[in-house]
Amino acid sequence: MPTRRPTRATRYARRRRRRIAAKTHDLTEAQWDALKTAWGGCAYCGAPDSPLQKDCVLPISRGGRYALANVVPSCRSCNTSKCNTEVTSWMRRKKLDEKAFLLRQAEINRLLAGEAG
Repeated sequence: MPTRRPTRATRYARRRRRRIAAKTHDLTEAQWDALKTAWGGCAYCGAPDSPLQKDCVLPISRGGRYALANVVPSCRSCNTSKCNTEVTSWMRRKKLDEKAFLLRQAEINRLLAGEAG
């Protein structure tokens, strides 16, 4: 009986697990909770009541990692839409205010880094 080839989704999931395992991820649960509180909802669209997911501003597939300065809370819709694209080009395409996002991200990162240090 011939062996079955893994599906595309299975191959992608394996590659993703390897990329994640190859990086040092240092985002703690306390930092994640602080990020969600500081943003008050989705970092991209501002949706306040939807469940939030960790989204890497610089995607893992492009060298990013789960770290305080690289993670923002994102609603499922924004996280799925952004996928692994660069955040500013994605925001331009979606007609979101990239300047306001980047300024707020820098402000929140400074605030939270000051609390950690």
